[in-house]
Amino acid sequence: MAPLYEAIEFGIADKFIVRAIAQAYNNSIDSVTKAFKKAGDVGTAAESLYRGHDDHLSIEKVYDLLFTITQTSGIGSREKKIRLLAELLSSVGRLSSRYLTRIPLDKLRLGFSDMTILDALSWMLNGNKSARVKLEEAYNVRPDIGYLAKTIKEHGMKGLSHVGVKVGAPILACLCQRLPNADEMIKKMGRVAVEPKYDGVRVQIHYQQTTKTFSRNLENTTDMFPELQNIGKQLNAREVILDSEAIGLDPKTGKLISFQETTTRKRKHDIAETLLKVPLKFFVFDILYKNGESLLSVPFSKRRRILEETIRAGNSLVVSEQIITDSAAALRVYHDKQLKKGLEGAVVKKWDSPYEPGRRGYTWVKFKEEEGKTGKLTDTIDAVVMGYTSGEGKRTAFGIGQVLLGVRRGDDFVTVTKLGSGATEKELGGLFQSLKKLRMKEQPKEYKDVDKVYYPDVWVSPKLVLEIAGDDLTKSKKHGAGYSVRFPRLVRIRPDKSPHEVTTVKEVETLFKQQ
Repeated sequence: MAPLYEAIEFGIADKFIVRAIAQAYNNSIDSVTKAFKKAGDVGTAAESLYRGHDDHLSIEKVYDLLFTITQTSGIGSREKKIRLLAELLSSVGRLSSRYLTRIPLDKLRLGFSDMTILDALSWMLNGNKSARVKLEEAYNVRPDIGYLAKTIKEHGMKGLSHVGVKVGAPILACLCQRLPNADEMIKKMGRVAVEPKYDGVRVQIHYQQTTKTFSRNLENTTDMFPELQNIGKQLNAREVILDSEAIGLDPKTGKLISFQETTTRKRKHDIAETLLKVPLKFFVFDILYKNGESLLSVPFSKRRRILEETIRAGNSLVVSEQIITDSAAALRVYHDKQLKKGLEGAVVKKWDSPYEPGRRGYTWVKFKEEEGKTGKLTDTIDAVVMGYTSGEGKRTAFGIGQVLLGVRRGDDFVTVTKLGSGATEKELGGLFQSLKKLRMKEQPKEYKDVDKVYYPDVWVSPKLVLEIAGDDLTKSKKHGAGYSVRFPRLVRIRPDKSPHEVTTVKEVETLFKQQ
């Protein structure tokens, strides 16, 4: 209906879709409920009970009617939404009914993503994937697939020149690559800036009279950070886009607190209370746009100077500290200093590099603890939960025994390990509550090369990301990634990361070589 960052919501649950189907096809709610439970999917239930008439509505008309449902609010809005959806269902064909009932629940189950649409646009233009790289570069700057498709349809590849930075539309975050040690970093990157790697929440700040904020997975998080509404006094700019990390502070000691405590702010219902309990500092480490000018292609050295000129001293925004060096020894000393402070390590940035939205290149490299708390791997792995098995023995009380985890291969996901003993019963219980909402009747189409020995009792849609550590990686013929994590341990749930951001098979291969 809209790009992710606009957060348009239908506000309709399964039971209200059931009522809409009943109204549309003159069925009892009980009969629709039985069909839904049997199929495990409202779309399949609607298709099986179909008694409508195809009025051959245009896509534009269907979109307008669905958009009307999203904008309906106030007294009696729920009943009105059900009626509008019922009217729409009665006016479309049988196959359309399957997908129209899934749209409000965000469960289309088509097995493709925005990246698949970029491939399709390339095929439309050139008859092959040759335009994909340029299209993805544009998408990374303006991640609105509808806007991009319309631009390409009307103007072809020339239209990409009009796709630029816009305040209020998030830019995909620049991501960090991995290198095994300080010597390799200096050898590959040369002169670098080195900054603390904070254990917080990535926040992209957009200011233009008012403030909007976005997470790294494009979620609009403005309501979570009310203290940023008055940052104009701290900015030497009319409009600006900043990249930052939000870290909670202990109000008694002034010390930085853990990621888990910081993310309590993400619970929208108690922001005012949490504002006092968990005050935040926003450590700003980059500037992407200022006063009408995109800074993405500007070298980091110049962006840093512009950033320091833009941020004034104040309570909310703090320019991240850094050192400049071309010495592996100095890099190692700084990294160790951050670990002693209780931070994750350091981020190493090539001094003359551009900002690369959505890319995990060697312009930014993370330098975490090489061996210790997080396991013997040089870095943690972000994996998506693909399914889970029911608990046995004591764990039946938690509803879950093990979770099947996967990494990304293109637009698909392949298995890399199962996690069970590396998580506490409390952690597994929490995972079960999150995964209940993501259960699928069948294996999702984007899950590839899953060996039957790893089939879970319950498949889930690829939504929940876990950060895991492990002792090492071994080659595996059974896991789709070609590698397996030995003795995996749960580090934390990553609600701030999207499935598109999980570790790739290529990155797993790099970690394997770095052992």
